[in-house]
Amino acid sequence: MKPSVWAPYADHVDVVVGDKRVGMSRQEKGWWHADVELLPGDSYAFSLDQGTPLPDPRSRFQPDGVHGPSRVIELSSDSDGAWSGFDLKTAVIYEMHVGTFTRDGTFEGAIKRLDHLVDLGVDALEVMPVNQFSGRHGWGYDGVDLFAVHDTYGGPEGFRRFIEACHDRGVGVLLDVVYNHLGPVGNYLGSFGPYFTDAYQTPWGDAINLDGPGSDEVRRFFIDNACMWLRDYGVDGLRLDAVHAFVDRSAVHFLEELANEVNALERRLGRRLWLIAESDLNDPRLLWSRAEGGYELDAAWSDDFHHSLHVALTGEQAGYYQDFDTLGDLATALRSVYVYAGRYSPSRDRRHGRPVTGLAGDRFIGYAQNHDQVGNRARGERIGHLVDQPHLYVAAALVMTAPFVPMLFQGEEWGASSPFLYFSDHEDPEIGEAVRRGRRDEFAAFGWEPEQIPDPQDRSTYAASMLRWEETDASPSRDLLRWYRLLIQLRHDTPDLNGGRLDEIEVVSDDEDRTLVMRRGSFVLAANLSDADRDLDLPGHPIQLGPASVALLELISFPGTLSAR
Repeated sequence: MKPSVWAPYADHVDVVVGDKRVGMSRQEKGWWHADVELLPGDSYAFSLDQGTPLPDPRSRFQPDGVHGPSRVIELSSDSDGAWSGFDLKTAVIYEMHVGTFTRDGTFEGAIKRLDHLVDLGVDALEVMPVNQFSGRHGWGYDGVDLFAVHDTYGGPEGFRRFIEACHDRGVGVLLDVVYNHLGPVGNYLGSFGPYFTDAYQTPWGDAINLDGPGSDEVRRFFIDNACMWLRDYGVDGLRLDAVHAFVDRSAVHFLEELANEVNALERRLGRRLWLIAESDLNDPRLLWSRAEGGYELDAAWSDDFHHSLHVALTGEQAGYYQDFDTLGDLATALRSVYVYAGRYSPSRDRRHGRPVTGLAGDRFIGYAQNHDQVGNRARGERIGHLVDQPHLYVAAALVMTAPFVPMLFQGEEWGASSPFLYFSDHEDPEIGEAVRRGRRDEFAAFGWEPEQIPDPQDRSTYAASMLRWEETDASPSRDLLRWYRLLIQLRHDTPDLNGGRLDEIEVVSDDEDRTLVMRRGSFVLAANLSDADRDLDLPGHPIQLGPASVALLELISFPGTLSAR
């Protein structure tokens, strides 16, 4: 390859190969090119105005970490090209973190456990970010080399082999990508050009420059990154982290442009590609067609479903959970996706969201757990740490029969005992201390003492978050795992559970009895979340449910409609 880099404000740029410097020539729009051929395995860096050599912003591999030189790679492929993609709308998704999925913490270790996921019935993995970040382990949301695959996971070749191993087993791969901010250590983008702007602020500082001077190339950087994962590695789709943090006043929003480019790539590759948004705005415009003024993304996470389910199970009311206080909220989420669709939100002290119109439930991802909702707790508790085993069965049934695309978080299927804590491994001691102090300060407001908060920088925090696969061989984990397998098989085999038409769903709830009944065509779910026996009078089908239990029924003949007691 011949090296090139965008550095519009530099007066002189060298490419540094070993101890040799080669001057680069300035081209249009601030791009610099060098007439030197770099071969796979060569290491190189860029020096701006005779400064310290820095990694390539588009580096594909950083074997010496975020501060080291970039290395040229050439991906090999054993794929026979037979993989044609998967259908998100009928899929069951499994979210995983490579570093804690197995004790190895690598792609190769994860490959050894893929048959478990196939046996479970999973159709696609959603992999938390794998781009290069500071240190050996972390969540991946503080990445700085967005084109490089983290070296300790197995680097580019390891990721390629992992994806091919998934595809060989009929499992798709979605990748979590972060385009709203970069991490604090090894972030050299601002040295090369106007990648950031102080015109807008985000929780992480200056916003990504999506609409200011120089933003054409910034947008191109992120779109090229998205297309690289889909084209070069064979990833089937992307989960876009916190898109509400994008600030873009352009006539064509960044998300719309990204969707256009991915659609074009999809046509060239001849396989289906997916874009899934995470957003706290409750705004269906993310999914509406461009003709309707939307960005035409394929799906979005549904936090309102999670929050209402979590509160129904645990009774927690702190923070944003104060917005959800009845089983009626869960019923609303099942019928309408957003509980907050223009309704007043106490935690925000304002109205929030707008109604989902013209969209099916299978445009949304539903879950009882994910990395955020577990890992952003003070002690990383899973739902299984907060409720008893019978309530886990109820939660699983609600997720797997809801009108949304169901997603499990790693280990959920057997009630994993290991927490999922927030952990990091920043090499800069000042940054490490800032992260440690920030974590403690965040939870001090909720009454937690500093010594009660696991130290993100302590390796034991990372080690505690690893899955313990030996748990799957003994009860009660083995029994819960069997339940998940049955539910996933039920979902795959029941036509009324595939297809998310919200106008065909009936849901009634009773806050006093703590019961909920949902009907989807001929399929009926009846759930008792109380600690006492409950009698439910379905039309023509009376049911008695024990404490914290659920009944799944296929009633071909179902006179009348559901109604509250």
